[in-house]
Amino acid sequence: MTRALIGVFTVSGLVLTGLAVAPAFAVPNYPSAAEVAAAKRNVASKRAMIVRLERIIAELAAEAAALGRTALIKGETFNQAQDEVDVITVRVNSLQSQADAANAAAEQARDQLGKIASQMQKDGATGGTSMNLFLNSGDAKDLLYQLGAQEKVAQQSDVIYRRSIEQQQYAQSVTDELNVAKKELAAKAAIAKAAFVEAQNAATAVQNKVNDNNRLNRTFYAQLASLRNTAADLERQRAEGLAAEARQNAGKTLPIAPELYEVGPPNAAKVEGMFEFAKAQLGERYVLGGRGPDVWDCSGITKEAYASVGVYIGTHSATNQFRNMAFAKKLIPLNQAVSGDLMWYSEVSAFDGDKYHVVLYMGGGMMLEAPNPARTVRIVPLRYGELFPYAGRPTATR
Repeated sequence: MTRALIGVFTVSGLVLTGLAVAPAFAVPNYPSAAEVAAAKRNVASKRAMIVRLERIIAELAAEAAALGRTALIKGETFNQAQDEVDVITVRVNSLQSQADAANAAAEQARDQLGKIASQMQKDGATGGTSMNLFLNSGDAKDLLYQLGAQEKVAQQSDVIYRRSIEQQQYAQSVTDELNVAKKELAAKAAIAKAAFVEAQNAATAVQNKVNDNNRLNRTFYAQLASLRNTAADLERQRAEGLAAEARQNAGKTLPIAPELYEVGPPNAAKVEGMFEFAKAQLGERYVLGGRGPDVWDCSGITKEAYASVGVYIGTHSATNQFRNMAFAKKLIPLNQAVSGDLMWYSEVSAFDGDKYHVVLYMGGGMMLEAPNPARTVRIVPLRYGELFPYAGRPTATR
């Protein structure tokens, strides 16, 4: 079961309530086939039509990219919420075991106390039957011995009574703590479920937008090919290249950051094994909460790729993986990054702010990522826009 489904079914009986996250765009004004045909008759009109079509394609790509970014951010919000659910679930399970043991011990103590009370009542009716266990010995004629034995019985009964009360109080205390933890778990699970719904809505919105864009772009690429006397596929490749260039232009260079501390080189063998695992997933689908075997999200593939070589990089969360690297003092400025390092994207400038996307840096300006619901696992050039200024080196030895 994927992490997404675990998040949904953690606590039963919670009502699913989602919010629409797709922004409302203005009604588009796309050129008709007749307009394109007419534009071909005049050089100036043809150039203007080409500019118009390229602008439309770029705007559609920007809208899809914005939705994809929203889906990543909301997906990370869900992953962090589910992390909290996982932590509290462990505590609830531990408290449940403690409460079961404490209540069993308290019940046993109550039974023992009941037997003592019953015996004392019987002793009162029979003139001290239990005392005879002590008084019928060879030394029973000694009055001091009899008084000492009687005192010993009273002391033992008192100890058993006090221990019974203590065990019952402890059992109640653990049970109360368990009930509080269960309420906290239900509240956190409700938050995680709501976060999942929003993330799933965002994922659906971006997928729908990309599907619409693909349908529209087939027409636009054909129209551009007609105007330029080329092939539609060449126009598609050209448009995708322009879109990639636009993303790169959001940040033209690597962010600069000072060195925090000395970090050693990576373990080359483990990095190679990690990439062997990650590359085997190329072309597989992005699914919110996916952590294999054939569906992934960004932090799912980074986590499992490193887990395949026995390296723990954090939980199924881009932010947690960053914090794990920071805690281990394995952060390096981006200009020192090498193959195998983790890189993050963040919408905030705060050092410990949420990271909505994590990728595997391959060196040479390339990265491997599970990008968003509209794309499969892929290798692409590093994008600089919103790139966090530090990378993480999971296999470094300090």
